[in-house]
Amino acid sequence: MKVQVRGKNIQVTPALRDYVEKRLGKLDRFLDNLGEAQATLVVEGDAQKIEVTIPVNGMLLRGEEATGDMYSSIDLVVEKIERQISRYKGKLNRRAGKVLADNGAADKFEDETPKVIKTKRFAIKPMPMDEAIMQMNMLGHDFFVFSNAESEQVNVIYKRKDGNYGLIEPEF
Repeated sequence: MKVQVRGKNIQVTPALRDYVEKRLGKLDRFLDNLGEAQATLVVEGDAQKIEVTIPVNGMLLRGEEATGDMYSSIDLVVEKIERQISRYKGKLNRRAGKVLADNGAADKFEDETPKVIKTKRFAIKPMPMDEAIMQMNMLGHDFFVFSNAESEQVNVIYKRKDGNYGLIEPEF
């Protein structure tokens, strides 16, 4: 797998680049058709963050981790992507009804498959985005599903890590 490493507010040293390429390169043993990995190393104050995106068959594997040490962040993001690959392979296995050869690499994550344990139903009324944000904050949730009064479609408003909000709109 080819790995493209970029830095933001950090000088990417050859040692750091080699470490990222070595750690991400080991993901090839889990899945054969991984595309070119994009790794962005970011320093924001005391936080040393890495963002990794890897295309796989029209899907994206994405991981982001931040710690006080860049090498620790790299290790954590690789673990996160390994779990994503394991879940992806599990879905493929269930869909195809066959077992892919994985040399036992994904066995340690198999029992971590999340299940839907609760279904919630609620009436939604059309409301403007401002009211949806207010409702979300009053409930203390990180996201809120609502019928957008302007577009007349179901939307999701969510709180971002940076304190701002994001809006998810369906596209048909």
